[in-house]
Amino acid sequence: MNTRSLFLATAMILPAIAVADETAELKAEIAAMKAQLNSLADTLDQQVAMSSANGVSIGGYGEMHLNLANGEDNEIDFHRFVLFFGKEFNERTRFFSEFELEHSIAGEGKNGEIELEQAFIEYDVADTTKVKGGLFLLPVGILNETHEPDTFYGVERNNVEKNIIPTTWWEGGVALSGDIADGVSYDVAVHSGLNSATGSMRKGRQKVSEAPANKAAYTARLKYTAVPGLELAASVQYQDDILQGAGEREIGARLLETHAVYQTGGFALRALYAQWNLTSAINAITAGASKQNGFYVEPSYRINNAVGVFYRNSMWDTAAGDSADSKVKRHDVGANYWLAPTVVVKADYYREKQDDNLIGTGYNLGVGYSF
Repeated sequence: MNTRSLFLATAMILPAIAVADETAELKAEIAAMKAQLNSLADTLDQQVAMSSANGVSIGGYGEMHLNLANGEDNEIDFHRFVLFFGKEFNERTRFFSEFELEHSIAGEGKNGEIELEQAFIEYDVADTTKVKGGLFLLPVGILNETHEPDTFYGVERNNVEKNIIPTTWWEGGVALSGDIADGVSYDVAVHSGLNSATGSMRKGRQKVSEAPANKAAYTARLKYTAVPGLELAASVQYQDDILQGAGEREIGARLLETHAVYQTGGFALRALYAQWNLTSAINAITAGASKQNGFYVEPSYRINNAVGVFYRNSMWDTAAGDSADSKVKRHDVGANYWLAPTVVVKADYYREKQDDNLIGTGYNLGVGYSF
């Protein structure tokens, strides 16, 4: 081979050697990256396995609302940010908690609040009987125990359960629950009560925060779910004294609530009625507060997995104990769009009347999630 041929052969071989070296180096880097990813995956699997083995569970929900009221009172608010923490101690004993930040920021002079809505220990007394103690949501109404934004229609929670029941309502105490027969269950609880000098049940919520406990309260519920897609329930709640012993005389209060939830295919219907009866002496403080009631009827239709529409007809009256016409009537119509099974975008329109006078209209937009 002459010099010219040797030079040409070398010129052809050297790039090939360089390419081979680069290919080997790239393969080595890819192999190293794969090893790192596998290591990370193993670490995550171990963490999940440890969490599962330790019986620890984490969840939460949140919702942001844009309220366009009367065309001028516009407001945007990250209404709720909630985290759930649970622990399974053994097959019969567990812990559950719900920690909430309302209105985005809390502190002196701020709009928001940091709240502990649930924190209780639950114990299985028998296969069909459970007892729990601590801070828990009361078994009243449709939304009080289940109120994640992807589970109901409308941007805001309905005003009947908000102003009459009043959702969200939690107390500290002891509760027993169980099954009477297939599809028939009960709940009974002894717990702390409201503290309201004016008869406002919503403002009377003490939230178990250094709350006066001079007088107890009692709640019982009976629920029927034997027919697929149907829930029928009735609750009764009694307060010994909503003044917690601070008044000249006791103001007792009794809540009666009943509701029905029915779903077949895409069609669903919710209907609820609630009524408070207070000792008539409360009328001397707040006219008509001895009787407070409300109802709503809400048909809805899930068009497909992503879209659902609803209409709600509701009425509530927090001063129904006199002859004055103080009831508020409201109509809501709107739609939910689920981006995922537990992620929802909402829109609705409403009109409110009192004594046949239009007192409010508006649009609401919202986004919510749970996990």
